[in-house]
Amino acid sequence: MTVSPTSFAPLVERFFTPRLMPQRQASPHTISSYRDTFRLLLTFTQQRLHTPPTRLTFEAIDAPLIVAFLDHLEKHRRLSVRSRNLRRTAIHSFFRYAAFEAPTHAAQIQRVLAIPSKRFTRTLVHFLTRPEVEALLAAPDQHTWFGRRDHAFLLVAVQTGLRLSEMTGLTRDDVTLGTGAHAHVMGKGRKERGTPLAKPTVAVLKTWLREPPRGDGRVLFPNARGTRLSPDGVPYLMVKHCRAAAKVCPSLNDKRVTVHVLRHTMALDLLQAGVDRSVIALWLGHESVETTQIYLEATLARSASAADAATARQPSPVFMRVGSPSGSSRAVAGERRLERATGIEPV
Repeated sequence: MTVSPTSFAPLVERFFTPRLMPQRQASPHTISSYRDTFRLLLTFTQQRLHTPPTRLTFEAIDAPLIVAFLDHLEKHRRLSVRSRNLRRTAIHSFFRYAAFEAPTHAAQIQRVLAIPSKRFTRTLVHFLTRPEVEALLAAPDQHTWFGRRDHAFLLVAVQTGLRLSEMTGLTRDDVTLGTGAHAHVMGKGRKERGTPLAKPTVAVLKTWLREPPRGDGRVLFPNARGTRLSPDGVPYLMVKHCRAAAKVCPSLNDKRVTVHVLRHTMALDLLQAGVDRSVIALWLGHESVETTQIYLEATLARSASAADAATARQPSPVFMRVGSPSGSSRAVAGERRLERATGIEPV
């Protein structure tokens, strides 16, 4: 008996709608990441097989095609090995679901699930020095709407240490600019947290929020159409302003600046100020305090690179100060360390 081909599109639709959303209750960030993976996969498949997504069969998505897709991401789209492995995780999740939906393709599914993650050398985290941060913040042309948006985006990113998905997902309702100014985010694992905002950041955001809204007016940092910045749009603006900033601060020519590099920069500043690692983990939304271990070794590299100019630097308004008054000298000392690392005055 001839078995008719299994259409790929209905399987993908059921994976996202009944599976990820109602059943697994996956976070918006997870759904967004998986969606981007399949968008890239479908684009690659159409170019490779000359078949539009509407006519694609499940049988065509075999292990060799998946391996070729992952290699394409790494070699041609310049994704890191970590990002490659993240895309592989999304595909594996779909094929584990397909094992129950399409058992007649068990052998094909087994071969895809056997694709291993790629090993990589764990390197020191990348970071920016304070002069590099200040040059980057000064790069956007604030005479234009895009420049004002980018300046506000970069300032919030380096001051809060939010992840890329958290930054692009911010809405106007997520920021509180009055007493106890903070940004409310939903992080990994559906964990909510409120990240304090420094006074200079609050001032910039107040000015930015007076701009005429685009689209439905909900997104805090929208694109020209008023929707969320795409995963490709953010790297574009980062590269653009990094090149401009490099004319003032040539050391940026040798660095690849991303939102995650700004996140590392914020964490290192807190750590060097003597802030406890448990506080940093809460600040960044880490699952475990042990995650902050990566910053301990990086502080040595940062201290060495900053040694020559450290004595002449003025405090930057980018880095925040957070704390709550306490009667004990130990608490006061901790508050002062956190205050030196930030720009938010104690409440």
